[in-house]
Amino acid sequence: MNQGALLAIFASLIFSVMNALVKTIADNIPTGEIVFFRSSIGCLLVLLLMYRHGVAFSREDRPLLVLRGTMGGLYLICYFYSIAHLTLADASMLAYLSPFFSILLSLLVLRERISANTAFWLALVIIGAVLLVRPWHFSTYTLASLVGVMSAVFAAIAYLSVNKLSKRHHNYEIVFYFLFIATLISLPLMWNAFVWPNVYQFAILLAIALVSLLGQVVLTQAFSSDNLIVVSVVRYIGIVFNIAWGWLFWHEVPLLLSLIGCLLVVVSCIRLGLRHRKKAV
Repeated sequence: MNQGALLAIFASLIFSVMNALVKTIADNIPTGEIVFFRSSIGCLLVLLLMYRHGVAFSREDRPLLVLRGTMGGLYLICYFYSIAHLTLADASMLAYLSPFFSILLSLLVLRERISANTAFWLALVIIGAVLLVRPWHFSTYTLASLVGVMSAVFAAIAYLSVNKLSKRHHNYEIVFYFLFIATLISLPLMWNAFVWPNVYQFAILLAIALVSLLGQVVLTQAFSSDNLIVVSVVRYIGIVFNIAWGWLFWHEVPLLLSLIGCLLVVVSCIRLGLRHRKKAV
């Protein structure tokens, strides 16, 4: 197995640990506050990294940097909310819809004709998403699932903007805008809901910030490898890690419909990703 794939597996493990940490305190600390601590602490750490490595802020592409930061901040809020109200397995499965939305958005922007084969795989992703959301049993769980879908939409827009920005901006600068704007977005959500964390809760919040930043660095290194297709496919192992943490600590067992939906989403997204990259080459 090449280094990029190993780094992708490690990054998936790190992010699954972050998800478990978020779920650990989600019953006592509001979502907006978790996002605030995760983003503000990470923001300070990235500033230190920028200073250490001599990375300066650029005056170019500021609107796109702000868009990336805004979409990233909204993604964090929606994703952490879904983790708090869904099983870890379902929340992570819905987040992995982002490649589907990335491909769909790029097709719409480029105004490409969608072939019958592509339409087939897109339809399978939609069916898989419906099985995960289960709209026929409308409840607060369904609403949380829809928020999880929105997290994937916001992530997809953020990924597309990063793809453009990474050609002209240092990764630290891109991540700083993301974390800084996420911090600003989370402030209004804490206005009447702030809870003073105790020592244990603050330690968890600090760990979330540190672990997520580590995951970001490792994932960036993974995607800098030669075989991007392998890295993209291997990342889906993160779903397995999330299922494992949910089962070990919260006794969560995924429903059969969720597993079928997950299988449809993963297989279809991988297939769509392979076709999309072949066209891009």
